[in-house]
Amino acid sequence: MKNSILLFTLLSFSVFTLNAQEELPVIKTDSLSEVVIISSRIDLPFKENSRSINIITATDIKNSSATTIADLLQQVAGVDIRRRGTGGSQADLFIRGGGFDQTLLLIDGIKMDDAQTGHHTMNASLPLEVIKRIEIIKGPAARVFGQNAFTGAINIVTKSNLSNSVSANLEAGSFGQLNGSVTVGSELENSTHIFHAGKMTSDGYRNNSDYENSNYFLKSVFNKKTQPIEMIATFFDKKFGAENFYTTNATFNEYEETQNSLLAFTTKFQSKRFKIQPRIYWKRNQDMFLLRRYEPGFYRNFHISNKIGAEANASYKSEFGETGFGIDMSKTYLRSNNLGHRNRFMTTLFLEHRFQFIDNRLDITPGVAMTYFSDFKFNGFPGLDVGFDITNNLKAYGNIGFTYRIPTYTDLYYSDPSTNGNPDLEPEEAFAQELGIKYITPKFRATLAVFNRDADNLIDYIRPNTTENFTATNITEVNTKGFEFDAAYNFKLNNFNQTLAIGYSYLDDNILDQNEELSRYSLNTLKHHYTTRLSTKLFENVSQNIVYKYAERTTGQTYNVWDASIVMSLKQVELSITASNIFDADYIESGFTPMPPSNVLFGMRYKFL
Repeated sequence: MKNSILLFTLLSFSVFTLNAQEELPVIKTDSLSEVVIISSRIDLPFKENSRSINIITATDIKNSSATTIADLLQQVAGVDIRRRGTGGSQADLFIRGGGFDQTLLLIDGIKMDDAQTGHHTMNASLPLEVIKRIEIIKGPAARVFGQNAFTGAINIVTKSNLSNSVSANLEAGSFGQLNGSVTVGSELENSTHIFHAGKMTSDGYRNNSDYENSNYFLKSVFNKKTQPIEMIATFFDKKFGAENFYTTNATFNEYEETQNSLLAFTTKFQSKRFKIQPRIYWKRNQDMFLLRRYEPGFYRNFHISNKIGAEANASYKSEFGETGFGIDMSKTYLRSNNLGHRNRFMTTLFLEHRFQFIDNRLDITPGVAMTYFSDFKFNGFPGLDVGFDITNNLKAYGNIGFTYRIPTYTDLYYSDPSTNGNPDLEPEEAFAQELGIKYITPKFRATLAVFNRDADNLIDYIRPNTTENFTATNITEVNTKGFEFDAAYNFKLNNFNQTLAIGYSYLDDNILDQNEELSRYSLNTLKHHYTTRLSTKLFENVSQNIVYKYAERTTGQTYNVWDASIVMSLKQVELSITASNIFDADYIESGFTPMPPSNVLFGMRYKFL
């Protein structure tokens, strides 16, 4: 790690030296101070928020060298994406440690949790072409989102329009990778439409790691002139070899197919003081797993889950501040040959109020979420956010809150020759605290946060000895603490915009008091995580991006990964070369699956309109 960080430090220093002799002009970039966080009932600009929030803008996405959301999120300190291959076939999502069931994913504020298992969370991730920005909320978020936002939440905000445009993208590269997509934007008199269709295929970089993944996205806004109604529809179909995803037996040739879809309708009624946004949605997930790919009758799991929901979020401004409130009701249906037939009804009520004092420099926001589960007891999640504007650009903040997660159906009822669920599991609970400071200007932004989480009844799969099955078990108490630092500097060089971004997170917990060889998931947290991205433009039509990631897990595994891309724009044509794992690092992010060696992807995008 020292040599890699030294190399990047020298590179960064040389860039700063070239630029130090002239006064830096203000650079017009995505203005984070103007970005309104939509994943909250009270609309607040990013700069005024009193929580740890990272924003990945459309410009960041373009400069990321990433081809999927899973690749992109790995560049954020404190976010741990544990992939089992390329093309986004399967990846688990973690924030500040915890488990893959403890982070909530949202699309335009719509909750994408799955009652079967958190392994399917990233199945709902969208193609990068339709994303406007990504909001990453770290820390206890149960009072804002309810169930599953145990360690944080990620909200994917989609683009609102693409005017009248048509573009096609074609990529080919190592391991027989072949990706193609078409994106269409249509702006009509009283409606707006965005449509995207894409396919990603590969022969695989190792035995039984091939995949064929399709994605479809449609977003429409109807009745624009009077009462706009927004519709979003997605469908993802993935077929992939799952070699050693869940076992070490090389003769099994595991295989999996998943489908994920969403249909939602949203509208908004707004006056000067009052705003209400009702929504209805339907989310479906299907999962078929074969332990032996070419012997379907040997062992097969098949699950279908449906979630139907309705919610209404509102806010009211008065002389005493702004009040946010809402209700979220949903019904989940699961049909499974392994987990049985299960139903769950859930209702959550939300309430928060933002007070401001001392000429609006001090903000205090208490809030609570109260949830009823038909198969678990009633629960409440109170929390408090406090912020103080030291200067116009410098803000100190802190928050505390209780958070909660009920077990998934896999935790409760799953059974196979090596694993047992546990119907007697208790819900996970935690009390979390955080202090932070953020500095934001158009040219430079930085955040520093320290946090602590005291959790009870965390769920892991453990076994008393190496001869018995892994069984879902509540761990009595776990303390997790750490800190995070993020910074980005925008500057000019030869009159072109450049960006240097760095991030570091440290996490420590006491879960290693257990025997690490007898635990399946929780003992592989990301202890040290360092990321750096340098995005440069040295010529009018050519831009370069270099991304470096260092990781050290609590098990002692360390690895350094370098990615890079170069993009050339020629009128309607954009050519790109993306190189991943340039120095051929040998590493594993999850389970028993080694990550791909060095590889390259060539791309061409053509804009017809």
